[in-house]
Amino acid sequence: MAANYDYDEAPATYDDANRQELGYDPNFVPDSMYEISFQTLSDRLFKDTPWPSVDAVAHYVDNDQVFCLLYREMWFRHLYARLSPTLKQRIDSWDNYCSLFQVVLHRVVNMQLPNQWLWDMVDEFVYQFQSFCQYRAKMKNKTEQEIALLRQFDQAWNVYGVLNYLQAFVEKSNIIQILEQEKEGLEQFTATDGYDYSGGSNVLKVLGYFSMVGLLRVHCLLGDYQTGLKCLLPIDISQQGVYTSVIGSHITTIYHYGFASLMMRRYVKAIREFNKMLLYIYKTKQFHQKSPQYEQILKKNEQMYALLAICLSLCPQTKLVEETVNSQLREKYGEKMARMQRYDDEALAIYDELFSYACPKFITPSAPSFEEPLVNYNQDAYRLQLKLFLYEVKQQQLLSGVRTFLKVYSTISLGKLANYMEVDEPTLRTILFSYKHKTHAVDSDGKIISNADVDFYIDDDMIHVVESKPVKRFGDYFLRQIVK
Repeated sequence: MAANYDYDEAPATYDDANRQELGYDPNFVPDSMYEISFQTLSDRLFKDTPWPSVDAVAHYVDNDQVFCLLYREMWFRHLYARLSPTLKQRIDSWDNYCSLFQVVLHRVVNMQLPNQWLWDMVDEFVYQFQSFCQYRAKMKNKTEQEIALLRQFDQAWNVYGVLNYLQAFVEKSNIIQILEQEKEGLEQFTATDGYDYSGGSNVLKVLGYFSMVGLLRVHCLLGDYQTGLKCLLPIDISQQGVYTSVIGSHITTIYHYGFASLMMRRYVKAIREFNKMLLYIYKTKQFHQKSPQYEQILKKNEQMYALLAICLSLCPQTKLVEETVNSQLREKYGEKMARMQRYDDEALAIYDELFSYACPKFITPSAPSFEEPLVNYNQDAYRLQLKLFLYEVKQQQLLSGVRTFLKVYSTISLGKLANYMEVDEPTLRTILFSYKHKTHAVDSDGKIISNADVDFYIDDDMIHVVESKPVKRFGDYFLRQIVK
């Protein structure tokens, strides 16, 4: 693993050549490069079967503990991707992660691993936790044996255990201090993409870095958006960083950051980041067509367009969206967005549909009641988040009339606007206060930020409208002409 050459270029030994002549040996796993060859070999030799067990390969590496733990991590990942893991395998995978993470946290690990692998490790760890919670919540058809296993291994994929490991990586790696020192020019973490070219190891530092993204994702799954965004604060997502060095990490970071911002009513921040990410995918997706993550990239791309449609319907800020992204958005959701502006039951149904399609797979992390009758509760967390979201949408719908009239006038008396809106003046004042409240949100720094495209102030019963001026963008125009 520490060799300088790529594994595909490693000189073949006599033993390797002998095996190739004799045909495929199921107990032999050839050395190969992580990002390409693992996928290629999986497609060719283990499309719908597991890789050889760790016992079959351990003696080839002198029973090296770290190698065996890493191999099992990939073995389980392959099993989850291609087959359906049993409850026992889910528990065994948790045990393997515990053993692997204990080694990284408490021993000196002197190897360099690709950022892609380290990201996949954190990504898969959170995914398997989510998958286990969803699996455990479907209690209706569980066998007695499965219930007995769940009772016996009640600490497997425990939410506190998952959060503690991710937090331990952040703390033990000192990554927050490293990123702070980098701002002062004392560290080169981002410049070297997290790798250590002085002969040290990148494993703990990069796992600590990616664990901040993992924590954001876990807290989003739990519906705790404020804590999730707080966990990501040390990473400046307005800049290039190590999180952008792996496409899966880049997309996961922005998707969850944008979703959490949407749920916290920080619409402008969500729109800005979705716009940048969607533009990036639009420009680069052809380079990822052969990537094993390509389908996931396309899925997240579609989900982010749906979330962007929601954000722009609740907070019209089209000037923040690049023309390329805007034209894609209109193609996908133009008609639905027009209907979402109507603020009737049909509009609410569209919000429901887009949210349900684009939201994370929320989880209930607590263990079930094992008493009869056994019920499925895997949709409970999703239903709660959907209910909270639609409640917010309904509140915003009441304000739609205000925005429409304010866009038409530069000044208007309270009495005249109350007349137009068919309410009395005290009710109008309440609506205007609500508009102010709903178009402002509290930032992660505790500052109050405005999401309003149309703002106003009241002076002597007169409403004075302050409309933000759109920033003229010449870049898009010139790019289009150059392409022509």
